[in-house]
Amino acid sequence: MSHPRTNATLWPDPADRPATLPGATPEAYRPEHYGSTGSTDGDRPEQQPSGPGTNRRDEKSESGHTRDLTFPVAPEPLPVPIVDNHTHIDMQDGRVHIGLRDILDTAEDLGVRGVIQVGCDLDAARWSVQAAEADPRVLAAVALHPNEIPALAEAGALDDAMAEITRLAGHERVRAVGETGLDYFRTRKTRRHHQHDAFREHIRLAKSLGKAMQIHDRDAHEDVVRILLEEGAPERTVFHCFSGDAELARICNQHGWYMSFSGTVTFKNSHDLQEALSVARPELVMVETDAPFLTPHPYRGRPNAPYLVVQTARWIAEHLQTPLEEFCARVDTTVREVYGQH
Repeated sequence: MSHPRTNATLWPDPADRPATLPGATPEAYRPEHYGSTGSTDGDRPEQQPSGPGTNRRDEKSESGHTRDLTFPVAPEPLPVPIVDNHTHIDMQDGRVHIGLRDILDTAEDLGVRGVIQVGCDLDAARWSVQAAEADPRVLAAVALHPNEIPALAEAGALDDAMAEITRLAGHERVRAVGETGLDYFRTRKTRRHHQHDAFREHIRLAKSLGKAMQIHDRDAHEDVVRILLEEGAPERTVFHCFSGDAELARICNQHGWYMSFSGTVTFKNSHDLQEALSVARPELVMVETDAPFLTPHPYRGRPNAPYLVVQTARWIAEHLQTPLEEFCARVDTTVREVYGQH
């Protein structure tokens, strides 16, 4: 999806901004634009932003549904620390921003020892590198999101943008190229070839640098797999926010591709996704928030943050009937294999 963005500023020192702890109330806010290039394109336009709101607990949408804007209460800490495999700390759900260190401290208190901070446009990629430099609990991934690609290509700006991503991806604290891939949900067929070309370029970049790759795959499973096989997938290929069924999970098993599950796997109607989780090889499973999006059940629709990967990890362990300590230890081993040490 084309991610809504705030005008994020890096705050390494928690004293710079007041903390918003679990259970606190951020201000209602809808950003003024979507994406740094304004590239939301295609057949299904984004919901129009409503502008800044006022301090309040709830927000009512145009459809009449009320959304709780408080952060969920802190879950019980994990017995073994893990890493949030994919988050966007530079995007925050609410006008009250939380300092980088506050976010990481809150997560660490609950057993989240670090995060993979993903920057998928130029501003976010630069921010992600700065965050990884500022705090040892952060590793970065950088790329151009597939929904950014058509507008960049048609404006003649894609080559320069990729050159900057290539420069940033070479940083020691950047451990993955991503999120890159294909998104057919909002991109018309006549513009998808731009995404195909850029995806191939990102694959080559990850391989040339010897880094992992995080894939964004929305409604495009067949073409994502085809291009990976044609190009030769990087040794450490991760399907971020895995959205496939058991068939795609078996393909990932066959090729040793990692599957990172977000809060969507906990949703009551995610039967195909839950079946995929059940057949995934345990050593290929990772966990993420994709914050500020995709808050896990029972907090769906409320603000998300890295500390809530604890909720998803606990749900997955229960679903797999695996002791939580064993599951967390295995996930953390997988993260170290994919990204190295923090």
